[in-house]
Amino acid sequence: MKLEGLELRRVSIPLVAPFRTSFGTETVRDILLVRAVTDAGEGWGECVAPAEPHYSSEYADGAADVMRRFLVPRLLAADRLDAQQVAPLLAPVKGHRMAKAALEMAVLDAQLRASGESFAAYLGAARDRVPAGVSVGIAESVPALLDTVAGYLDQGYVRIKLKIEPGWDVAPVAAVRQRFGDDLALQVDANAAYTLADAGTLAKLDAFDLLLIEQPLAEDDLREHAELARLIRTPVCLDESITSAKAAADALMLGACRIVNIKAGRVGGYLEARRIHDLCRAHGVAVWCGGMLESGLGRAANLALAALPGFTLPGDTSASDRYYARDVTEPFTLDDGHLRVPDGPGLGVTPLAGVLDELTTATELLPVA
Repeated sequence: MKLEGLELRRVSIPLVAPFRTSFGTETVRDILLVRAVTDAGEGWGECVAPAEPHYSSEYADGAADVMRRFLVPRLLAADRLDAQQVAPLLAPVKGHRMAKAALEMAVLDAQLRASGESFAAYLGAARDRVPAGVSVGIAESVPALLDTVAGYLDQGYVRIKLKIEPGWDVAPVAAVRQRFGDDLALQVDANAAYTLADAGTLAKLDAFDLLLIEQPLAEDDLREHAELARLIRTPVCLDESITSAKAAADALMLGACRIVNIKAGRVGGYLEARRIHDLCRAHGVAVWCGGMLESGLGRAANLALAALPGFTLPGDTSASDRYYARDVTEPFTLDDGHLRVPDGPGLGVTPLAGVLDELTTATELLPVA
């Protein structure tokens, strides 16, 4: 394809309820979307960088700036372009994986729409639907948490993930396990809120037969994660620490984790995400697909990724109404605890023009005419 231009579009989508983690509380999702305009048609990408640099060093305004000044000009300079070329072309620009992932996603969507192939088929999906887990934020109280979890189980979610932080860990997990029983697939996510000095507290979670504890320590400390993994029985899963296939290989070699959470935006794109999947599968390591409060565009791509054969644990691929009353695409809905993997060309979904326009706060077309 020949890339003719890229549109950067900011949309603001209110959450149905505040979502609190150890990083802070979100009430509105400010999303940077990318539309690739090519001689073969258009494609859409979604940048998962949040509004503020708390989850990682990336943030939406910074992603837009690096795209505008450094990344997009490199892609526009290419004679012909396909998705496999995006990462090598952008490699001279250090970091900014979420921005790069959004551009790769847009190019890949355009490429696959033109060829009539779905994201799922291109990535190597083995299923046409995937089990849906749900992430539950830090609640105001334990009773409020129990009511929230009960509501999600009534909706049919097959796995519950509880956000935890120091002071909100053992008691809420114990209450959920006691209320809903040992058969509930339950895991926790610390978002790097603890240190190795908290190993004693984290070891108390062993009593609740959790699927995993996600990213308990700092993202840049594989050594201490390996030490923690020797001190607790609950499997350690890494999220923020896994930024590439190389980082995943290092973590596995050091014994820093037994499970890997794959987020395409965090690792630089869906092609690198597939490489991590292949690495982990070759080593017998379970993977699952994490979520970043994506719109329907990012959710469609995540479902395609989560349908690969190595994704043996339910991911954070919740239904649209978990976060949004209105999405930019037709909503994804639960069916017996599962979500359907789109099978149309490219992402298999397109933005709803009227809704997208209502939610849009700014647009910019590159190159500037």
